[in-house]
Amino acid sequence: MWLNNKEGFKHINTLAQQSTPFLFIVSYDKSKIFAQPLDALGDDIYYKLGNWRNYPQEHRSQSFSFSKTPIDFHTYQEALEKVLEEIRSGNTYLLNLTFKTPIQSSLALKEIFTFAKAKFKLYFKDEFICFSPEPFIEIEQNKISTYPMKGTIDANIPAAKEKILNNEKEKAEHVMIVDLMRNDLGIVASNVSVEHFQYTQKIQAGDKELLQVSSKITATLPPNWKENLGDILDHLLPAGSICGTPKRSTLDIIKRIENYDRGFYTGVFGVFDGDALRAGVMIRFIEKENGLLVYKSGGGITIDSNLHDEYQELIDKIYLPL
Repeated sequence: MWLNNKEGFKHINTLAQQSTPFLFIVSYDKSKIFAQPLDALGDDIYYKLGNWRNYPQEHRSQSFSFSKTPIDFHTYQEALEKVLEEIRSGNTYLLNLTFKTPIQSSLALKEIFTFAKAKFKLYFKDEFICFSPEPFIEIEQNKISTYPMKGTIDANIPAAKEKILNNEKEKAEHVMIVDLMRNDLGIVASNVSVEHFQYTQKIQAGDKELLQVSSKITATLPPNWKENLGDILDHLLPAGSICGTPKRSTLDIIKRIENYDRGFYTGVFGVFDGDALRAGVMIRFIEKENGLLVYKSGGGITIDSNLHDEYQELIDKIYLPL
């Protein structure tokens, strides 16, 4: 079922060359890849990418319970200090630091998936789900678009939009990711352009409403892009918004500092419909671990990061958008 890096991207090339509609899933480190025609998907794999979906929409009526047990403040502080030391040493400028959090809910994984309100959703064989607000790439005709998302604030704070857009730390973080994604698109395409810089969107995060900052970057792919779709994905992954910059050294630091295997969290999933492609970043992610539920979350760290704010952001991102 799972293919390795070389086999997986080659299989994606083959399916796209044949204009076969398929679903693909790529783990954070690209070591595990799933790619299967849509007409061969079982009834234990469901996806939603905007208005593309393979399951009926349902509405939750019953109440539910949800609780979380985040890492303690001291453990987070130790990890953050290690990241800041790497930044001061010039080894990274922005690093997305994440942790896993045990959670408890009266809802099963499939129920959480079904009722969650999100633009990008994936349910995989009762093993993991994601309900992500963040697109990765879209391809239509020869145009590729990416939408890096960096910067979050409670939407109910007075003048929230002005505060998030004028926050120097958040602005620097966003600019770095936009630059990284521009460079990444430049590897696989031409005429790279930032079409829309720093726009805000409201996202429902449990009982909170968050304001998220994104940008839109576009470029032109060669006419034969379908023949090389797997190679394009390989060049672009991992997504810049969930690792940091510079990418190579930042990935090495993440591996040393984070205390767990991200697995499919912060990987990507998407659908190629035979002509166009949509893909999302697998954040807002829950998986089963020894029969228990684990939620993975985090945020971007820069030299200007505030310890208490970053710890709170980690906790705020652990929610069910029901």
